[in-house]
Amino acid sequence: MAEHPAYPVGLRLTGRKVVVLGGGQVAQRRLPALIAAGADILLVSPEATPSVEAMADAGEITWEKRPYAEGDLADAWYALIATGDKDASAAASAEAERHRVWCVRSDDADAATAWTPATGHSEGVTIAVLTTNARGRDPRHTAAIRDAVVEGLRDGTLVAPHHRTRTTGVALVGGGPGDPDLITVRGRRLLAAADVVIADRLGPRDLLAELPPHVEVIDAAKIPYGRFMAQEAINNALIEHAKQGKSVVRLKGGDPYVFGRGMEELQALAEAGIPCTVVPGISSSISVPGAVGIPVTHRGVAHEFTVVSGHVAPDDERSLVDWPSLAKLTGTLVILMGVDKIGRIAETLVAHGKSPDTPVALVQEGTTAAQRRVDATLATVAETVVNEDVKPPAVIVIGEVVKVGPDPSA
Repeated sequence: MAEHPAYPVGLRLTGRKVVVLGGGQVAQRRLPALIAAGADILLVSPEATPSVEAMADAGEITWEKRPYAEGDLADAWYALIATGDKDASAAASAEAERHRVWCVRSDDADAATAWTPATGHSEGVTIAVLTTNARGRDPRHTAAIRDAVVEGLRDGTLVAPHHRTRTTGVALVGGGPGDPDLITVRGRRLLAAADVVIADRLGPRDLLAELPPHVEVIDAAKIPYGRFMAQEAINNALIEHAKQGKSVVRLKGGDPYVFGRGMEELQALAEAGIPCTVVPGISSSISVPGAVGIPVTHRGVAHEFTVVSGHVAPDDERSLVDWPSLAKLTGTLVILMGVDKIGRIAETLVAHGKSPDTPVALVQEGTTAAQRRVDATLATVAETVVNEDVKPPAVIVIGEVVKVGPDPSA
């Protein structure tokens, strides 16, 4: 008999009985999607992985701790056979055939009446990739196609410009620490659909080169201030472009709410009646130390970390930081925007009890091609910054975690 390609279809399983035979790795991978589909799931297996057992404990599935028995597939709409027992699998498959239950077999695709596609999701769309016949099945190939399609939909490259989902108003997008690969999927998608991008100096610059020619890119640092203060001028530019009906992305470095003035911009937009979407980003306070092998916490070394803005010196009357209290903490101190003030910061910490020998690491241009790490102590950091010509942007890490990873000079 000639072999025909599989017929693709989407099963609506909400409230319908699904039987899964076997509680191993195959079930562990497949169960979450069945649970998400709202299926009434019966798992029949003498044993289960810890993850599958946790699903049963949470009440997401019903688990009967025994081998397969004739009649288990009665009233089922769909079955997944992954027992590891060839005789049991064959018997269950025959029962499924008699009851006209669509049946997937992890051990023998030729004997199955259904195949599980490689699936992915993007903005309400499910992508399912199937090979044309059982003999030509190559899971790695279908997964690679699935991944390529999903990535194209997420970053906007697979959708024609006039079909792109446009976000009305403004999106405050955290671009991450600098490496363009570290922006979130949602942030990249909104960027691909933008008409106007107002970018910070510390945003991931390489992403701007990927934008289509029609996108207007505005350097926030070069917006004419006129009678406005810098932040007011940026707020005004966001409002003006949004009122013109354009999709505007405010691309910020790190996370919009971590010393990024994101809330000030959101408040200004709200007062102007302009809708705003906030997309969190990976903060440099965690990612940059990690990029050079420094964990901000480590068992037996640091049970907490504190992130501080260093743009105002400890002896400045505008400072809101309780430096004496910080000096008493035993955890990690991460300072952003503090390169030019680190000398006075170190002196203050030592004056309030911090050991002069406390390790310090300065990470300049973290996660980018220009990344470099310079090590010092609280006693030497001011001199080191000058001698090593450390420039902003740099993340400063203070604490014993600096010495946890491999020796950077080795």
